[in-house]
Amino acid sequence: MKKPLALIAAVALLCAGCAPASNTTPAPTETTATPSAPVSLSVDSGPQAPGGTVPPTIGISWDQASKDQAVDVAQKAMADFARPKAEEQQWANDLARWLTPQATADYSAVDPANIPASRVTGPAKLTVDEANGYGVIATVPTNAGTYTLQLLRTGKDAPWKVNRLTPPTS
Repeated sequence: MKKPLALIAAVALLCAGCAPASNTTPAPTETTATPSAPVSLSVDSGPQAPGGTVPPTIGISWDQASKDQAVDVAQKAMADFARPKAEEQQWANDLARWLTPQATADYSAVDPANIPASRVTGPAKLTVDEANGYGVIATVPTNAGTYTLQLLRTGKDAPWKVNRLTPPTS
């Protein structure tokens, strides 16, 4: 009779080894983070990175040639955009050469007949952020008001491309 009792004990031990263990993980304790340096939430209260310096530009510095090229692209893009009587396919193809890939997709469904401007009436003017040589805002006057164009480039020698044409607000 000892053998069946030993067999039952062995099976019980094996089953106990397969059973899930009880949860012995201690409950998490709450900790609070403490800053290692004073936190600055605004420009007036101190530097955001103590001891750090802000780079003078983000990768590309501005020069007159870059500004001239951006003005030229803004002028030409707006001239191709402001043609409400153009055939749709021709209008889209002409405009696409000045646009970023995203803008090309965005403006591909535009019907030029819905564009209120039909001609550029003055030179483009830039609003340059000297710390960012990758982008610029241009304003171009038209017979329907002043359009705002966002131009981008991927490098110093890369061409300027229009990413957005925003109609006049009035």
